[in-house]
Amino acid sequence: MKIDPDQFRVRQGKKVDLKKWHTHVEPLYKSKDQYKELLAEHVEEMGKLQELLYAHNRYALLVIFQAMDAAGKDSAIKHVMSGVNPQGCQVYSFKHPSAEELEHDFLWRTSRALPERGRIGVFNRSYYEEVLIVRVHPEIFHAQNIPHEHHENIWESRFRSIRDHEHHLHHNGTRIIKIFLHISQEEQKRRLLRRLEKPEKNWKFNAGDLDERKLWSKYMHAYEECLHVTSTDEAPWYIIPADDKQNARLIISRTILDTLRRLKMSFPKPTPTQLRELKAIRASLS
Repeated sequence: MKIDPDQFRVRQGKKVDLKKWHTHVEPLYKSKDQYKELLAEHVEEMGKLQELLYAHNRYALLVIFQAMDAAGKDSAIKHVMSGVNPQGCQVYSFKHPSAEELEHDFLWRTSRALPERGRIGVFNRSYYEEVLIVRVHPEIFHAQNIPHEHHENIWESRFRSIRDHEHHLHHNGTRIIKIFLHISQEEQKRRLLRRLEKPEKNWKFNAGDLDERKLWSKYMHAYEECLHVTSTDEAPWYIIPADDKQNARLIISRTILDTLRRLKMSFPKPTPTQLRELKAIRASLS
């Protein structure tokens, strides 16, 4: 069954109305067994391409996940990246900034966690929090000690900084995929209730999630502008229907695969000197 990530991609310069983007699409699998088989195929190929990425050592891949609470970021990362060698992949989950991080510019803490060439980096939330949650909660911005003369047009300024940052990363070999898991309010409600009903999920529930639900429309407005202004040909956003977690994982894994496949990579070829050394070693082991 063909999965086309391109249909979920936000075109550069295209305005986004999230009401017109589906949170659920026709399943890309016919049964749970077929889902597992498809995901396993994706994961296996991803593992091989990650090994090639590491050996080629010219590119890095950064995958950014953003979403409302309970949209499935953690489980998507767990399942989609399950076949990647842990030595070649690093996952960072960004929570509320520390006191030290607040004393730096908003890109500082994530810049320190960027993947090296040859590696895959996964950001569970990212610098995009600074134009999403900070925008919805102005009190967070006022605690950041930004000089007053720079308060005007702050969001446009941050959007520009993000675009410049991602342009810089792209031209230094880092390919960027940005995933927005698009969940409906109804599905979020069901998942939050499951956290209350299942003892093994109680730890995931945070009373603050209910307060954030009341700000849904403000978050959607913030996301719409963010997706519109920061989706570029070099660092595109993908709006992934997330009401069906299994469907979302298949689309995400295919998106990552397509990106890795487009890279012009090869295993390093040994030099004549290395070939002679290998021949000598082989002879000594015979």
